[in-house]
Formats: sequence, C-alpha cells, structure tokens
Amino acid sequence: MSEDNPNENKSPNDNIGDQLNELGKNLREALQTAWESEERRKLQLEIEEGLASLGASLSQAAKDFSSSQTGQTIKEDVKDLHERWRTGEVGSKVHSEVVDALRKVNDELQKTTRKTPPPASDKPEA
Repeated sequence: MSEDNPNENKSPNDNIGDQLNELGKNLREALQTAWESEERRKLQLEIEEGLASLGASLSQAAKDFSSSQTGQTIKEDVKDLHERWRTGEVGSKVHSEVVDALRKVNDELQKTTRKTPPPASDKPEA
C-alpha cells in the first residue's frame, strides 16, 4: 500500500512560489496599466493646472498686499525695527525690560517670604 502524498496530485500551478511570482507579475501589469491610463494623465494635468493657478493667485495676492497701505505700513515697521535692532536700541530696551521684570518678581517673592511665618517645628517643646 502506498501512502497518499498530498503533493503528488498537485499541478505545477499549486506551488506557492509560482503563485507569488504570478501575483507580482499581475500587480506590475495592473500598476503599469493604471499609470498609462488616460484617466491618470487627465488627473495629473488637472492637478498641475490647479497648482499653477494657485501659485499665480498667491503671487498676485502678495503683490496686492505689498502695494496696499497696510502692506506699506508693515514694510516700514519692519525697516524701522531692523534699524533699531542694528543700532542697539532694541537690544538695550529688551535688556532693561527683562531686568525690570526680574526685579519685580524678586521683590514680590521677598514680600511673600517675609509675610509667611516659618513652618512649625515637628519636635514637641520641652
């Protein structure tokens, strides 16, 4: 009596490796077909045109803003800030304000610690 070998009755197409190779081939073909499709080309063109239009709109908006009164005001403010930073005016003002703020915080902390009585001792008095 011969024992049944499950692999004896299988056709060559039942091999897992062969099936995986076939799957890879089919996926490549499907992706290639999708990539070469007219629908993909139309979608790509639509996206490219949309991005170009968006870029033109943003560029025009930037030009409009920079020529507006608000844009000019901001431009002048930035130039003024740059000049004050270059001459050290901004740096010294910031330094002065930071020192003042720290001084106030320290003063308030000192007031708080002077008002708060020391903690009670855990040791019983004799």
